[in-house]
Amino acid sequence: MTAPVPPADILRRSLAEMLDGLPPSQAAGAVERLIATYRGDTPTHAPILRDRADVAAYAAYRMPATFEAVRAALGAFADAVPGWVPGSHVDVGGGTGAATWAVSDTWAGARPVTVLDWAEPALALGRDLAAANPDLAGARWQRARIGSALDLPPADLLTVSYVLNELAESDRTALVDAAAAAAGSVLIVEAGTPAGYARVIEARDRLIRAGFRVAAPCPHSAACPIAPGTDWCHFSARVPRSSLHRRVKGGSLAYEDEKFSYVAATRLPAEPAPARVVRRPQIRKGQVLLDLCEAGEQLRRTTVTKRHGDLYKAARDTDWGAAWPPEPSM
Repeated sequence: MTAPVPPADILRRSLAEMLDGLPPSQAAGAVERLIATYRGDTPTHAPILRDRADVAAYAAYRMPATFEAVRAALGAFADAVPGWVPGSHVDVGGGTGAATWAVSDTWAGARPVTVLDWAEPALALGRDLAAANPDLAGARWQRARIGSALDLPPADLLTVSYVLNELAESDRTALVDAAAAAAGSVLIVEAGTPAGYARVIEARDRLIRAGFRVAAPCPHSAACPIAPGTDWCHFSARVPRSSLHRRVKGGSLAYEDEKFSYVAATRLPAEPAPARVVRRPQIRKGQVLLDLCEAGEQLRRTTVTKRHGDLYKAARDTDWGAAWPPEPSM
């Protein structure tokens, strides 16, 4: 029996087919504008993706990175709610649907999916791409103004990825409050910058006040132990690049690292990690230095040495963003 093709592979293949033959020069101007927009902190009151050329540039520039960041965050969330599978999913500001693919990759199977975005060209391209994934065949791609007047349908899981930076403060708070009222679990992902982290913390606080508990990345639902303005919590996801992706972005490496901040909050019984690795582990001769956010609401550096035996081996293999200590092998 042939093994099913993972959604990640289907997405990469579909993107390559859609973008095949697209001259990089045609998308260069749109890519430059998108880079400035997505890295900026100024809200916009018009759709970022305005036409098919913008959408093609977006698909080459942002969709693989968004997919990997959301998938990494969902993986940590899934670990905290073992055995749970969302029965429905709403993706707010989903654009071309990267988060819907990440949900499909995390929890196999078809479910009711609604993607809301105010850029019709993005929705159209997302619909075209989703046709290659049987689990997304029934997804609804609906145009909606993302802001304070947005009416959200109920869902088991609601995702908001790389959207809050596009909204004014009043719209951000209204969207988070609406998400808390509509969904049983909410995932918010933003760029891994100090400003992105600040938006995530603001949303985290509102979700907690609405009765949610944090499932990931934090090992607790108390205040973040990072003193404001001194640092920021973010993680990294490795993003494979296609040859066309490298040409459009002007890079030579076969990968890039997407930095992101996130919070996954839920009304479900959750088992957060005892601690989370919040910096890239430092491997030195005979020891590994781990920076941890711990359930005791503190940040602490711990040193794991060879005398720790199997724990030392696990420390050498652990990644930035991973739970610590690792689950014992069965």
